[in-house]
Amino acid sequence: MSKRNPIILIHGLWNTSDIFYSITSKLDEIGIEYFAPTLKHKYGMTSIVELTNLLNQLIIEKYGLEKELDILGFSMGGIIGRYWIIKFNGYKRTRQFITVGSPHNGTFASQIVPKYPFRGISEMKINSFLLRELSKYDYLLKGINCISFFTYWDLMVIPGWKAILNSGEKISLNIYKHKNLIRNPEAVERIIYRLLK
Repeated sequence: MSKRNPIILIHGLWNTSDIFYSITSKLDEIGIEYFAPTLKHKYGMTSIVELTNLLNQLIIEKYGLEKELDILGFSMGGIIGRYWIIKFNGYKRTRQFITVGSPHNGTFASQIVPKYPFRGISEMKINSFLLRELSKYDYLLKGINCISFFTYWDLMVIPGWKAILNSGEKISLNIYKHKNLIRNPEAVERIIYRLLK
């Protein structure tokens, strides 16, 4: 087993941890430890805050309060990871934070969704309270190797270039369809290369 940091894989809305199969199969091959819990989004009705509380409990149960980790978040999972890093002192123990198609600056796809009962989806609106709150603490990401993978052809994060963090490297993938960002063989290869770098 490699001595690399364990990797926390955080899936997005309408997904389970199975969405990472193309990545976890590669990690299994090379012996990299990962933890990919399935979080119950309830079709977008569970708030990102509540989902992050649950994720934090699971991380503490598995790794305690101090073990250094790497984080990979897909779609909403990247927002959950960002919230965990900022609000649960994750910045003190996160070496690398990679997000894939995560609407860090919101998405027009959420604009028409009502806050009730779809709180989780509404928190990804452009200029939402949650995203504005997170942006106030982006300075905490400066000590972390941050990478944002995105595609201009994303039909979930609209426009696609809103799927980037203010910190770190931004990598555009020439991929069609949101889920293909985490399934396309070329995309998976590039993500894993950066993840293990």
